[in-house]
Amino acid sequence: MKQNNTTLKIPFNRTLALVCMDIMAIMASSFAALYIRYEFSFRAIQPRFMHNYERVLPFNICFTLMLFVLFKLYRSVWRYAGATELMNIVYATTGAALAQLVFCSATGWDMPRSYYFIYWILLFGSISVIRFSYRILKTIRSKYRENTGASSKTRVMVIGAGAAANALLKEIEGSQYLNLQVKCIIDDNPGCHGKLMRGVPIVGSRDRIADAVGQYGIDEIIFAIPSAGTKVRKEILDICKETGCKLRALPGVYQLINGDVSVSELKEVEIEDLLGREPIRINTLEVLDYVRGKTVLVTGAGGSIGSELCRQIAAHHPKRLILLDIYENGVYEIQQELLRKYSELDLTVLIASVRSESRIDAVFAQYRPEVIYHAAAHKHVPLMEESPNEAVKNNVFGTYKTARAADRYGAEKFVLISTDKAVNPTNVMGATKRICEMVIQMMNRRSAVNFVAVRFGNVLGSNGSVIPLFKKQIAEGGPVTVTHPDIIRYFMTIPEAVSLVLQAGAYAKGGEIFVLDMGEPMKILDLAKNMIKLSGYRVDEDIEIRFTGLRPGEKMYEELLMGEEGLKQTANKSIFIGRPIEFDEKIFERQLEELEDAAESESPDIRGMIKEIVPTYRWSE
Repeated sequence: MKQNNTTLKIPFNRTLALVCMDIMAIMASSFAALYIRYEFSFRAIQPRFMHNYERVLPFNICFTLMLFVLFKLYRSVWRYAGATELMNIVYATTGAALAQLVFCSATGWDMPRSYYFIYWILLFGSISVIRFSYRILKTIRSKYRENTGASSKTRVMVIGAGAAANALLKEIEGSQYLNLQVKCIIDDNPGCHGKLMRGVPIVGSRDRIADAVGQYGIDEIIFAIPSAGTKVRKEILDICKETGCKLRALPGVYQLINGDVSVSELKEVEIEDLLGREPIRINTLEVLDYVRGKTVLVTGAGGSIGSELCRQIAAHHPKRLILLDIYENGVYEIQQELLRKYSELDLTVLIASVRSESRIDAVFAQYRPEVIYHAAAHKHVPLMEESPNEAVKNNVFGTYKTARAADRYGAEKFVLISTDKAVNPTNVMGATKRICEMVIQMMNRRSAVNFVAVRFGNVLGSNGSVIPLFKKQIAEGGPVTVTHPDIIRYFMTIPEAVSLVLQAGAYAKGGEIFVLDMGEPMKILDLAKNMIKLSGYRVDEDIEIRFTGLRPGEKMYEELLMGEEGLKQTANKSIFIGRPIEFDEKIFERQLEELEDAAESESPDIRGMIKEIVPTYRWSE
C-alpha cells in the first residue's frame, strides 16, 4: 500500500510551478480581455473598469484556483492527458468565468459584458497550453526519434481503423521502448479512406493490402479487428499471408471489453485463424449440471486432450478432480496451472498406469469417481505399427480394466475418447480404438454405468500432430515434410473438441458412439503452405516442402462413421450418434482373453488376431 501511495503522489515543486503559471495566466487573461474589448488600445479603457479589474483580481485568483483544485487540474498526469482532462479544463474555466460574473454583479464592480466571454476564451486557451505543452513536446520528440531512427524500426501495417487500432497506435506512439513504426492502415469502410488516424494514413480496403506492403516497405501486419467474424478474419488473413510479412493479431473482442488492447496482448496468427468456420459452441449449463459437485477422474490427464479436459472441468465446479497419468512431467504442468487458476479446487494428482489392474482398482476404491473421462492411450500411428502389442496392452486392456473398475465401484458415467481412425482402420492404433469402442458397448449392456465413446478427428496442436512438427521444421529452416500431396484430414481446435466431449457426456444415456462434426477436411499440403506463409517465409523459396510417402498404416483420408452405423442428430448440431454395430459378446469376450495372452507373450501374429475381432481392419503385410 505504501508503494501505491508513493506512485500517486504528485511532486510539490511541480504543483507549485503549475499554480504560479496559473496565477500568471489568470492575471494575463483578465487584463487581455479588457485590452481586446477596447480594440487593443490601453488609453481607450475606461478608468472605472481598470479600477474594478484591480479590485476583482485577488478574489478572481482565489476562486479560480479553488475550482482548479476541485476539478483535479493539479492531480492529473499531464504527459498522458486526453479528452477527460480537456473536459475538466472546460468545466473549471467556465466555472471561473461564471463565478467572476456573479461576483462582479453582486459587488457592483462590473465589467463590460463582452469581457467575461473573452476572458473565458483566453483563460481556457492559456490553461490548455500550460497543461498540454508537455504532451505536445513529447509528441514532437517522439516524431523526431521516429524519423531519425526509422531505418531500424519495424514498419507496420494495421488492419482496421476502429477503437482497437486507435489504442494500439496510442501505445506505439507513446512508448520509447517499442521498435515499431506504423506506416499505414487498411479498413474496408470507404468513408475513412484518405483520412488520418493519429497521423497515420488510412490507405484503402483489403484489396490494397498487397500494394501497400510494397509501397510502404511493410515488415509486419497487425490484425486489429477483434470483433471480426471468422469468415471475414479468414478472408483478410488469406490475403495477408501471401505478402510474406509477419502476422500478429488481437485475440478477441473481449480484449476491448476488458480494456486490455495492448501490443503485449498481440499473438501470432495461428493456423486456427484460417479454418474458415465459426468456433463450435456448447450448452455450458448442460455440462455444468452433470459435472458440478461430482468426483471426476481424467486418465491421460497430462496429454493434450486430457489436460484440456481438466481445464474445462475445473471451470465447472466439480467436487473433486482427479488427474491420473503415467507420465509425471505432463501431469505436473497441468497440476500447477490448475492450482494457479482455481485455488479452491479439490485437486488430486496420481501417477499410475491404466495397464495395472491392482493400481486402478485401488484408485477407484479410495476415491470412488462418479464421472470418468478415459483419455489414456497410445495414439501415434507409425510408432504403434512398430509396437502393436504395446498398443493392445495400453489401449484395449487399459480401457477394459478401467471400465471394469468403474462398474465395480458404481460410477455414473464413463466417457471413452476415441478417434476417426477406428473407422475401417488401416493401422493398429485405429483398430485397437475400435476394440475399445466394442468394450464400451459390451460394458454398457452389463452395467448400470452409462458407458459411451466420443469419436473425432485430428486436433490442431495436439501432441504428435503435424502442427508442432511443422513449427519445428520451419524454425530449423526446413524442409517441411508432407507424406503425400493429396492427403487430407479433418481438423478441430483442442478446446472445441474437448467442449464437445463434455457436452456429449451430458447427452449420454449409455452405449452411444458420439461422432463430432469436424467441418470440412483440409489438405495437409495446404496446411504446410499456410504455416510457412504465416511465419513470413515463401514456399519452396525460403522453406522447401518435401514429400516423403505415406507412413505405415496411414490413410489418404479419414472417415468418421462406418457405413453400417448411420447418423442420429442430437440437440447440438455438431454432435451426432452413430448406431452401434451388433456383435456376439460371448465370442468377443473369448477373443479378448486370447488377445491379452498374445499381447503379454509378445505374439508376432497380433495383427491377425485383431483382424478377427475387427473385420474392417486391413493392413499391408
